[in-house]
Amino acid sequence: MRKFFFPVLVLLLAACDPNVVFNDNVDIQDGKWFVKQVPSFGFDVPDASARYNVYYNLRNGRAYPYYNLYLTRYLYDAKGKLVEKKLDQLFLADATTGKPSGTGLGDLFDHKVLALKNYRFPAPGRYTLKIEQYMRQNPLPDVFSVGVTVERVEEKEK
Repeated sequence: MRKFFFPVLVLLLAACDPNVVFNDNVDIQDGKWFVKQVPSFGFDVPDASARYNVYYNLRNGRAYPYYNLYLTRYLYDAKGKLVEKKLDQLFLADATTGKPSGTGLGDLFDHKVLALKNYRFPAPGRYTLKIEQYMRQNPLPDVFSVGVTVERVEEKEK
């Protein structure tokens, strides 16, 4: 039931925001994220003159053994050309106290972390963002879903 609730809630909230260009999440089977499992998200950018915020969506359990998570993101254009590759660190809990961040529902915590701020895509068209976990543990336990949200930035937010 919990795995069903989160995607439905995200879809409902995204449907209310006209600036959301794309929002999708992939469930991680049995909460074990293997290095070879690289979720891929394809989305359309209608206006290259606009700026966009791109977010990671992540759901983890309380038993996740680290306070952080390293991810490598790969952004490809419509022709499959690599536009950007970057290693990002997400903080999922306080490093000192271990108190989980994000919003919690029982033992589960949802995070929406900014990956690209005020990003201007090179051209309009279809883009693909792939996310690879870059931790030392394989599989990485207690990660239940990973996703991407792309939002158009309103002029006043720039």
